[in-house]
Amino acid sequence: IELPHWTDIVKTGTFKELAPYDPDWYYIRAASMARKIYLRGGIGVGAFRRIYGGRKRNGSRPPHFCKSSGGIARHILQQLQTMNIVDFDAKGGRKITSNGQRDLDQVAGRIVVTP
Repeated sequence: IELPHWTDIVKTGTFKELAPYDPDWYYIRAASMARKIYLRGGIGVGAFRRIYGGRKRNGSRPPHFCKSSGGIARHILQQLQTMNIVDFDAKGGRKITSNGQRDLDQVAGRIVVTP
């Protein structure tokens, strides 16, 4: 995955006050999105905006739910498509490809769980 030039300055949503502290946040988000598509296909940008959304603090006013950034989700999905991990679903959203399923299965097999 190629990092865009704006990853160090962008917020992940309008409800956030600061950019992420972790320098690898983009890779973590991409892996999370690939896993969510693997487990439940047919997820699009709008669904990812809801999944990664959160509570916007409005000062003295009550907090409300706010969606996350759609540009980040769109950019990650486009990069996963160029890597042939996900593809468009005929019913809408994205689905995992056979190559993507194989790659994610290999990565999951290498993970060691400590008892």
